[in-house]
Amino acid sequence: MKIAVLSDVHANLVALEAVAADIDAWKPDQVVVAGDLVNRGPRPRQCLELVQEKCARQGWQVLLGNHEEYVLEHWAVEAPRSGPKFETHRPSYWTGCQLDGGMARLRSMPRQISLESPLGGEIRFTHASMGGIRDGIFRWTPDAALRAKISPAPEVLCVGHTHEPLVRWLDGTLVVNAGAAGLPFDEDSRPSYARLVWQKGAWQAEIVRVAYDRARAERDFYESGYLDEAGPLIRLVHLELQQARGHLYDWAVAYQQRAEQGEISIAASVDEYITKLMT
Repeated sequence: MKIAVLSDVHANLVALEAVAADIDAWKPDQVVVAGDLVNRGPRPRQCLELVQEKCARQGWQVLLGNHEEYVLEHWAVEAPRSGPKFETHRPSYWTGCQLDGGMARLRSMPRQISLESPLGGEIRFTHASMGGIRDGIFRWTPDAALRAKISPAPEVLCVGHTHEPLVRWLDGTLVVNAGAAGLPFDEDSRPSYARLVWQKGAWQAEIVRVAYDRARAERDFYESGYLDEAGPLIRLVHLELQQARGHLYDWAVAYQQRAEQGEISIAASVDEYITKLMT
Protein backbone atom coordinates (compact mmCIF):
# COMPACT_ATOMS: atom_id res chain seq x y z
CA MET A 1 0.00 0.00 0.00
CA LYS A 2 1.41 3.39 -1.06
CA ILE A 3 -0.06 6.77 -0.09
CA ALA A 4 1.06 10.24 -1.16
CA VAL A 5 0.18 13.25 1.00
CA LEU A 6 0.60 16.85 -0.10
CA SER A 7 -0.52 20.02 1.62
CA ASP A 8 -0.29 23.81 1.52
CA VAL A 9 -0.13 24.33 -2.22
CA HIS A 10 -1.28 27.91 -1.71
CA ALA A 11 -2.27 28.47 -5.32
CA ASN A 12 1.27 27.85 -6.63
CA LEU A 13 0.33 26.13 -9.88
CA VAL A 14 3.90 25.59 -11.10
CA ALA A 15 4.85 23.79 -7.88
CA LEU A 16 1.63 21.76 -7.88
CA GLU A 17 2.25 20.58 -11.43
CA ALA A 18 5.77 19.46 -10.50
CA VAL A 19 4.59 17.61 -7.37
CA ALA A 20 1.68 15.99 -9.22
CA ALA A 21 4.04 14.75 -11.94
CA ASP A 22 6.36 13.23 -9.32
CA ILE A 23 3.42 11.57 -7.58
CA ASP A 24 2.09 10.20 -10.88
CA ALA A 25 5.50 8.66 -11.61
CA TRP A 26 5.54 7.03 -8.16
CA LYS A 27 2.07 5.50 -8.73
CA PRO A 28 0.55 5.50 -5.23
CA ASP A 29 -2.69 3.73 -4.34
CA GLN A 30 -4.14 6.91 -2.80
CA VAL A 31 -3.37 10.64 -2.82
CA VAL A 32 -4.65 13.07 -0.18
CA VAL A 33 -4.37 16.85 -0.36
CA ALA A 34 -4.38 17.97 3.28
CA GLY A 35 -5.77 21.48 2.87
CA ASP A 36 -4.70 25.00 1.87
CA LEU A 37 -4.91 24.25 -1.82
CA VAL A 38 -5.98 27.83 -2.60
CA ASN A 39 -5.24 31.34 -1.27
CA ARG A 40 -1.89 32.97 -0.41
CA GLY A 41 -0.88 32.46 -4.03
CA PRO A 42 -1.60 33.65 -7.59
CA ARG A 43 -3.32 30.74 -9.36
CA PRO A 44 -6.19 29.48 -7.14
CA ARG A 45 -8.65 28.61 -9.91
CA GLN A 46 -6.11 26.65 -11.92
CA CYS A 47 -4.93 24.73 -8.84
CA LEU A 48 -8.49 23.87 -7.87
CA GLU A 49 -9.28 22.73 -11.40
CA LEU A 50 -6.16 20.56 -11.59
CA VAL A 51 -6.95 18.83 -8.30
CA GLN A 52 -10.63 18.44 -9.23
CA GLU A 53 -9.51 16.62 -12.37
CA LYS A 54 -7.21 14.39 -10.29
CA CYS A 55 -10.12 13.64 -7.95
CA ALA A 56 -12.35 12.66 -10.87
CA ARG A 57 -9.81 10.60 -12.79
CA GLN A 58 -7.45 9.22 -10.15
CA GLY A 59 -9.44 9.29 -6.91
CA TRP A 60 -7.49 12.01 -5.13
CA GLN A 61 -9.13 13.31 -1.96
CA VAL A 62 -9.00 16.89 -0.64
CA LEU A 63 -9.36 18.31 2.87
CA LEU A 64 -10.41 21.75 4.06
CA GLY A 65 -7.60 23.98 5.29
CA ASN A 66 -7.69 27.24 7.19
CA HIS A 67 -7.13 29.17 3.95
CA GLU A 68 -10.20 27.64 2.37
CA GLU A 69 -12.02 28.80 5.50
CA TYR A 70 -10.60 32.30 5.09
CA VAL A 71 -11.84 32.52 1.51
CA LEU A 72 -15.32 31.32 2.46
CA GLU A 73 -15.45 33.75 5.39
CA HIS A 74 -14.20 36.79 3.51
CA TRP A 75 -16.32 36.04 0.42
CA ALA A 76 -19.51 35.84 2.47
CA VAL A 77 -22.18 38.45 1.78
CA GLU A 78 -21.96 39.86 5.30
CA ALA A 79 -18.14 40.31 5.18
CA PRO A 80 -16.88 43.91 4.94
CA ARG A 81 -16.04 45.28 1.49
CA SER A 82 -14.24 48.44 2.54
CA GLY A 83 -12.22 49.85 5.41
CA PRO A 84 -9.02 48.74 7.18
CA LYS A 85 -10.31 45.29 8.16
CA PHE A 86 -11.29 44.54 4.57
CA GLU A 87 -7.80 45.54 3.44
CA THR A 88 -6.23 42.88 5.68
CA HIS A 89 -8.56 40.32 4.10
CA ARG A 90 -8.34 41.58 0.53
CA PRO A 91 -6.09 38.67 -0.58
CA SER A 92 -8.76 36.12 0.43
CA TYR A 93 -11.45 38.17 -1.28
CA TRP A 94 -9.31 38.31 -4.44
CA THR A 95 -9.01 34.52 -4.31
CA GLY A 96 -12.79 34.21 -4.02
CA CYS A 97 -13.20 36.43 -7.07
CA GLN A 98 -10.93 34.12 -9.07
CA LEU A 99 -12.77 30.98 -7.94
CA ASP A 100 -16.32 32.27 -8.22
CA GLY A 101 -18.11 29.06 -9.24
CA GLY A 102 -15.54 26.98 -7.34
CA MET A 103 -16.75 28.19 -3.95
CA ALA A 104 -19.18 25.29 -3.69
CA ARG A 105 -16.23 22.91 -3.98
CA LEU A 106 -14.55 24.58 -1.01
CA ARG A 107 -17.72 24.24 1.07
CA SER A 108 -17.85 20.50 0.33
CA MET A 109 -14.31 19.77 1.56
CA PRO A 110 -14.21 17.62 4.73
CA ARG A 111 -12.10 18.46 7.77
CA GLN A 112 -10.93 14.88 8.22
CA ILE A 113 -10.43 11.76 6.10
CA SER A 114 -9.70 8.24 7.36
CA LEU A 115 -8.40 5.23 5.44
CA GLU A 116 -8.02 1.68 6.70
CA SER A 117 -4.54 0.28 7.20
CA PRO A 118 -3.80 -3.28 5.94
CA LEU A 119 -4.16 -4.66 9.48
CA GLY A 120 -7.29 -2.64 10.25
CA GLY A 121 -5.76 0.41 11.91
CA GLU A 122 -6.67 3.99 11.02
CA ILE A 123 -4.70 6.30 8.75
CA ARG A 124 -6.10 9.74 9.56
CA PHE A 125 -5.65 12.97 7.62
CA THR A 126 -6.46 16.47 8.82
CA HIS A 127 -5.05 19.89 8.02
CA ALA A 128 -3.23 20.91 11.22
CA SER A 129 -4.00 18.53 14.10
CA MET A 130 -6.86 17.10 16.10
CA GLY A 131 -6.62 20.28 18.17
CA GLY A 132 -8.03 22.33 15.32
CA ILE A 133 -7.52 23.55 11.80
CA ARG A 134 -4.90 26.11 12.95
CA ASP A 135 -3.22 24.09 15.73
CA GLY A 136 -0.05 22.94 13.99
CA ILE A 137 2.47 20.18 14.68
CA PHE A 138 6.12 21.27 14.55
CA ARG A 139 9.43 19.44 14.94
CA TRP A 140 9.83 21.15 18.31
CA THR A 141 6.33 20.29 19.63
CA PRO A 142 6.89 18.54 23.03
CA ASP A 143 5.67 14.97 23.44
CA ALA A 144 2.96 15.94 25.94
CA ALA A 145 1.56 18.58 23.59
CA LEU A 146 1.81 16.23 20.63
CA ARG A 147 -0.22 13.57 22.46
CA ALA A 148 -3.03 16.08 22.82
CA LYS A 149 -2.76 17.14 19.17
CA ILE A 150 -3.12 13.56 17.85
CA SER A 151 -5.72 12.29 20.33
CA PRO A 152 -7.48 9.92 19.89
CA ALA A 153 -4.25 8.49 18.51
CA PRO A 154 -4.56 6.59 15.20
CA GLU A 155 -1.99 4.27 13.67
CA VAL A 156 -0.88 7.09 11.34
CA LEU A 157 -1.71 10.81 11.42
CA CYS A 158 -0.90 12.95 8.38
CA VAL A 159 -1.08 16.76 8.49
CA GLY A 160 0.30 19.96 6.94
CA HIS A 161 -0.31 23.60 7.95
CA THR A 162 3.12 24.52 9.37
CA HIS A 163 4.90 24.47 5.98
CA GLU A 164 7.70 22.50 7.67
CA PRO A 165 7.88 18.74 7.05
CA LEU A 166 8.51 16.09 9.68
CA VAL A 167 8.32 12.34 10.29
CA ARG A 168 8.02 11.41 13.94
CA TRP A 169 6.92 8.44 16.05
CA LEU A 170 5.12 8.84 19.37
CA ASP A 171 3.73 5.99 21.46
CA GLY A 172 3.34 3.78 18.39
CA THR A 173 1.71 6.45 16.20
CA LEU A 174 3.47 7.59 13.06
CA VAL A 175 3.03 11.37 12.74
CA VAL A 176 3.78 12.86 9.32
CA ASN A 177 3.73 16.52 8.36
CA ALA A 178 3.91 16.73 4.57
CA GLY A 179 5.30 20.27 4.65
CA ALA A 180 4.28 22.57 1.80
CA ALA A 181 3.79 21.66 -1.84
CA GLY A 182 3.70 25.33 -2.81
CA LEU A 183 5.12 27.61 -0.10
CA PRO A 184 7.81 25.99 2.11
CA PHE A 185 8.92 27.79 5.27
CA ASP A 186 12.00 25.72 6.15
CA GLU A 187 14.36 27.76 3.94
CA ASP A 188 14.34 25.03 1.28
CA SER A 189 12.38 26.47 -1.65
CA ARG A 190 11.67 23.06 -3.18
CA PRO A 191 8.08 21.82 -2.74
CA SER A 192 7.66 18.82 -0.46
CA TYR A 193 5.21 15.96 -0.11
CA ALA A 194 5.13 12.76 1.94
CA ARG A 195 5.28 9.15 0.80
CA LEU A 196 3.87 6.45 3.06
CA VAL A 197 4.58 2.80 2.33
CA TRP A 198 3.27 -0.29 4.10
CA GLN A 199 6.23 -2.67 4.11
CA LYS A 200 7.05 -5.75 6.19
CA GLY A 201 4.04 -5.22 8.42
CA ALA A 202 4.75 -1.60 9.31
CA TRP A 203 4.38 1.91 7.94
CA GLN A 204 7.40 3.82 6.70
CA ALA A 205 7.36 7.46 5.65
CA GLU A 206 9.69 9.81 3.84
CA ILE A 207 9.60 13.43 2.76
CA VAL A 208 10.27 14.05 -0.93
CA ARG A 209 11.52 17.40 -2.28
CA VAL A 210 10.81 18.27 -5.91
CA ALA A 211 12.69 20.69 -8.17
CA TYR A 212 10.52 23.18 -10.06
CA ASP A 213 10.65 26.41 -12.06
CA ARG A 214 10.45 29.01 -9.28
CA ALA A 215 11.11 31.86 -11.70
CA ARG A 216 7.91 30.92 -13.55
CA ALA A 217 6.07 30.75 -10.22
CA GLU A 218 7.25 34.28 -9.42
CA ARG A 219 6.08 35.52 -12.82
CA ASP A 220 2.59 34.27 -11.96
CA PHE A 221 2.43 36.93 -9.23
CA TYR A 222 2.62 39.58 -11.95
CA GLU A 223 0.85 37.91 -14.87
CA SER A 224 -2.19 36.87 -12.80
CA GLY A 225 -2.71 40.36 -11.42
CA TYR A 226 -2.22 39.04 -7.89
CA LEU A 227 0.58 41.42 -6.90
CA ASP A 228 -1.25 44.48 -8.23
CA GLU A 229 -4.85 43.67 -7.33
CA ALA A 230 -4.84 41.78 -4.02
CA GLY A 231 -3.33 44.49 -1.84
CA PRO A 232 0.05 45.37 -0.26
CA LEU A 233 0.24 42.18 1.83
CA ILE A 234 1.01 40.25 -1.35
CA ARG A 235 4.48 41.74 -1.25
CA LEU A 236 5.02 39.61 1.87
CA VAL A 237 3.65 36.48 0.19
CA HIS A 238 6.03 37.13 -2.71
CA LEU A 239 8.87 37.42 -0.18
CA GLU A 240 7.79 34.15 1.44
CA LEU A 241 8.10 32.41 -1.92
CA GLN A 242 11.54 33.92 -2.55
CA GLN A 243 12.97 33.20 0.90
CA ALA A 244 11.09 29.98 1.82
CA ARG A 245 10.29 31.65 5.15
CA GLY A 246 7.02 32.78 6.68
CA HIS A 247 6.30 36.51 7.01
CA LEU A 248 2.54 37.06 7.11
CA TYR A 249 2.22 35.69 10.65
CA ASP A 250 5.04 37.90 11.93
CA TRP A 251 3.48 40.91 10.22
CA ALA A 252 0.10 40.11 11.79
CA VAL A 253 1.60 39.90 15.29
CA ALA A 254 3.35 43.24 14.89
CA TYR A 255 0.89 45.23 12.78
CA GLN A 256 -2.55 43.74 12.15
CA GLN A 257 -4.32 45.22 15.18
CA ARG A 258 -2.81 48.64 14.53
CA ALA A 259 -3.75 48.48 10.85
CA GLU A 260 -7.34 47.43 11.54
CA GLN A 261 -7.70 50.27 14.07
CA GLY A 262 -6.50 52.75 11.46
CA GLU A 263 -3.27 53.65 13.26
CA ILE A 264 -1.14 52.71 10.23
CA SER A 265 -2.02 51.82 6.65
CA ILE A 266 -1.42 48.32 5.33
CA ALA A 267 1.01 49.68 2.75
CA ALA A 268 2.99 51.64 5.34
CA SER A 269 3.09 48.66 7.70
CA VAL A 270 4.42 46.40 4.95
CA ASP A 271 7.06 48.98 4.06
CA GLU A 272 8.09 49.21 7.71
CA TYR A 273 8.14 45.44 8.16
CA ILE A 274 10.35 44.90 5.10
CA THR A 275 12.70 47.76 6.07
CA LYS A 276 13.22 46.24 9.52
CA LEU A 277 13.69 42.80 8.00
CA MET A 278 16.39 43.99 5.62
CA THR A 279 18.36 46.05 8.17
